[in-house]
Amino acid sequence: MKLLNAYLRKTFGCKVYKLALNGGFTCPNRDGTKGNRGCIFCSAGGSGDFAESPQLSVTEQIEQGKQRVAAKIKDGKYIAYFQAYTNTYAPVNILRDKFLEAIRHPDVVALSIATRPDCLPSDVLDLLEELNNIKPVWVELGLQTIHAQSADYIRRGYDLDVYDKGVKQLRKRKIEVVTHVILGLPNETKEDMVATVDYVCKSGATGIKLQLLHVLKHTDLLTDYEAKRFEALTEDEYIDILKACVAVIPEDVIVHRLTGDGDKKILVAPLWSANKKRVWNRIQKEVLSESLLMLK
Repeated sequence: MKLLNAYLRKTFGCKVYKLALNGGFTCPNRDGTKGNRGCIFCSAGGSGDFAESPQLSVTEQIEQGKQRVAAKIKDGKYIAYFQAYTNTYAPVNILRDKFLEAIRHPDVVALSIATRPDCLPSDVLDLLEELNNIKPVWVELGLQTIHAQSADYIRRGYDLDVYDKGVKQLRKRKIEVVTHVILGLPNETKEDMVATVDYVCKSGATGIKLQLLHVLKHTDLLTDYEAKRFEALTEDEYIDILKACVAVIPEDVIVHRLTGDGDKKILVAPLWSANKKRVWNRIQKEVLSESLLMLK
């Protein structure tokens, strides 16, 4: 198993930091195409609560993002990460302008694009392939789970075979694929979550993000949580699940995330996850092997 930071340092020869950008896009699960309320867990910011303002140009967002992390990175480079909503859900000419502006920035070494596998038409795939010939492109796909009952509950809006097709199309064009998985979805067992991780690792994805389920204000998930239809994972439960998931991730799949941040202003549960430093220390001590602890 490879951790992202070590992979980036080896690939680019320096510290590399992700800058969360907002392209001003929407989502088929919000604009009425497939739904109006988004996925059940998704915040009003479209999972881009830490992204810069879409009122700024892409270049302005990058420069503002650099200032935000200036104390954390010296003489490093950046990944332009289009994070909020669905970032291939727009006419290709609009996508081209925004993505080219980002990838041509002299301090940007790679482009990361969060999207859905049902939003990869052929002209967008051609654009992504073109961009990938300029600098590395990662496409981050929000799968979350392989289990149909859970997918229906979270209102994902596409079947598993759509994900499989998306991965195949992207990898055919030699584009890196990072798959998002949520741990702690209501009514899923540890075995269910491990099965999702195992499936992703065998799907052709080159990277994986493991994200703790956060209950956020102003989401439909909060309604179910307050009605006591499910319980958020405890810290001990999460660590135990994480151990089992990490055990099935092979060496050639890059681990981009082992937990996740919930905006403290809107986080309802689990509140223990807000202590990022303590949680990461536990993950290092109890989940990662000694060889991985040496990676920085």
